[in-house]
Amino acid sequence: MLFGSSGIRRPFGPELIKTALQVGACVGASCGSIVTGRDARTTGPLLEAAFTAGAAGAGCRVVSGGVAPTPTVAYAAQQYDAGCMITASHNPEEYNGLKLVNPGGSAFSLAHQQEIEDTYTLPHIADWKNQGETGEADIIRPYLDAILDAVALPEGLHMVLDCGNGAASRVTPALLRRAGIRYTGINCTVQGFFARPSEPLNEHLPYIPAMVRQTGAAGALIHDGDADRFMAFDNQGNYISGDHLLMLFAEWTGAKSVVTTVDASMAIEEVASVARTPVGDSFVSEALVSGGDFGGEPSGSWIFPAHSLCPDGPYAATLYCAMAAEWDVAEKVAAYPQYPIIRRSFLREDAHTLVRALGVDNPTDGIRIEEEDGWCLIRASGTEPKVRITAEGRDADSAERMAVKGEKILFSGQPIH
Repeated sequence: MLFGSSGIRRPFGPELIKTALQVGACVGASCGSIVTGRDARTTGPLLEAAFTAGAAGAGCRVVSGGVAPTPTVAYAAQQYDAGCMITASHNPEEYNGLKLVNPGGSAFSLAHQQEIEDTYTLPHIADWKNQGETGEADIIRPYLDAILDAVALPEGLHMVLDCGNGAASRVTPALLRRAGIRYTGINCTVQGFFARPSEPLNEHLPYIPAMVRQTGAAGALIHDGDADRFMAFDNQGNYISGDHLLMLFAEWTGAKSVVTTVDASMAIEEVASVARTPVGDSFVSEALVSGGDFGGEPSGSWIFPAHSLCPDGPYAATLYCAMAAEWDVAEKVAAYPQYPIIRRSFLREDAHTLVRALGVDNPTDGIRIEEEDGWCLIRASGTEPKVRITAEGRDADSAERMAVKGEKILFSGQPIH
């Protein structure tokens, strides 16, 4: 199985290089043109070259945007038949992979992914007269222009910015400077190594609260490796949970219908009409094609369909700046309903087998068990060898009870009837 819940990700090695070449050939055989980009990982140039060789060898024109965020590549894909981002997103530096996007910014559908898997081993080499061309393009400037044309930002605002040494370093600082927003930056240089773990979790960012308070900033903007994710701190230096960010963006954009994942808090149902999908931003973006004002998942992927069907961290960051200039965000979050959520993960090489033993057809979708005062979700990670359990309850005792129930079910190995 090539694809996980968010593209293809693997530890770097010969097999991943071969995969990039073969997937490039599969996609190139069905497309006239592709735009590519990569995050800051040291293995990015080689994998981009392998993908490009496969696609061009199949007769496709391939244009590279160089180091750029995933949403930047997705935005540029409007001018091409497809886009390919070389990234492992928030995974550690030793990982890398590929994300494939349609011209509208949405990830390749499950059906499209299956087509690639079905033809993966077939030869896709065009003859010598029909080899594809390769080139380069500036995809960052048009992306910046589009965001600044769409979002009105007040001058004089001060924010803390942490790009995690990822691809956002090429975009978000420039966005803030052009908008006249002052920022105190950390980890805002493109490097092949991350100064902090790339996933924008609270425990990975212990230095941010003091930076917000000491600088008097209106909040903090946090990115992962490829900037498809965005998380934030409020004006008091408090980390904002993904569930509350989901609610903030829904209210700020005036969204009446929200698409989110099965692991998002039940609190969102108190502020909007909600449709749920399996975990993975590709499922959210696919559902938004059929309707919905806004979508996202609490891991930090935010999708604004009027802008793009790709999770867009820099766009979300600009919206948050506009929000922080007008609202007391800490006060707003404190007024939202909040139910205890427990998220646990278990490192298991047999994660998929373990979850499938519960009678689950797709381990990465998992199974959700609901009770009157809470729920739990058991699923295999689509990007790492882990089983994840998410539980929520009306109070702490209910959340813990649901989490323990999920663990007992998981390790019982018995199908759920």
